[in-house]
Amino acid sequence: MTLIASTHVTTATPGRYIGRLCKHFAHKLEVQHDEQQGHIDFAFGRCQLNAEADGLTLRVESANRADLEKLQHVVASHFERFAWQEALQLEWH
Repeated sequence: MTLIASTHVTTATPGRYIGRLCKHFAHKLEVQHDEQQGHIDFAFGRCQLNAEADGLTLRVESANRADLEKLQHVVASHFERFAWQEALQLEWH
């Protein structure tokens, strides 16, 4: 069974965050991205990023609760560091 969590942040520059996150992890992980979408394959799950008209949607999925929580933490900590100028924070659902 796959567990999924997602979040959406309002920003005028979703493509910028897709690029930053994907380029950051590309030196260690399998990553694919363009201005509208991206995905990052971690050993313990996957992160999907999608640019929307009003912001960025992030979705993480993993096989178990512990790995899902780890993935949420890793993605959120990196995203929030890159988004410090807009003071964006992720709230997973």
